[in-house]
Amino acid sequence: MLNSPTKAETGSYVLGFQVYLALPLRARSLFGERTGLVTGALFAVSALAALSGQLRLTAWAKRSLSAPQAIAYGLVLMGTAFLPLLPGLPEGVVGAAAGVVVLLISAALLAWGGALLYPFEMDTLVRLSGDRLIATYYGAYSTASGIAISLGNLAVGALFDTGVRWLPWAALAATGLSCAGLVMRLHRAGYLAHRPVPVSG
Repeated sequence: MLNSPTKAETGSYVLGFQVYLALPLRARSLFGERTGLVTGALFAVSALAALSGQLRLTAWAKRSLSAPQAIAYGLVLMGTAFLPLLPGLPEGVVGAAAGVVVLLISAALLAWGGALLYPFEMDTLVRLSGDRLIATYYGAYSTASGIAISLGNLAVGALFDTGVRWLPWAALAATGLSCAGLVMRLHRAGYLAHRPVPVSG
């Protein structure tokens, strides 16, 4: 039922969920007992970025991009969100302030990436289904996305436990960029083109 295009898109759910996992873990490592305040700010910025960007990003994408291109661009944004977390931060007050700024930038980029790609998911599923069994396709896609989030979170947690600070962020960035590349490759190859329902008899 699900093929490479939909599997590539489920990467967006893994990345988007990191505003609840990886970013709070980073906040905890930086701020300890003050983590709650920083995490609250992350959620607030994420929500505001999604609200402020949704209409404008969707309108721009509808004018300028195809659905697969919008999904790929959104995945690039989501992957890029983790790049600011790769470098180490200075110690003390300066490091704490820089940490907050970097986390908030990452949360905003994740929200904007999601706002760009999520409205075009249904269109892509309709294309893949050939206008048949659309609800079944979407249900299977949602199930696969839930499984991907669970497995992705296990993998991210394991990467944090290695103690290599840059590794989780590098892996998450690579996930977004590789999924975007896969979507564009499939788009150019014609796999995301509309599949008409064959007319019998």
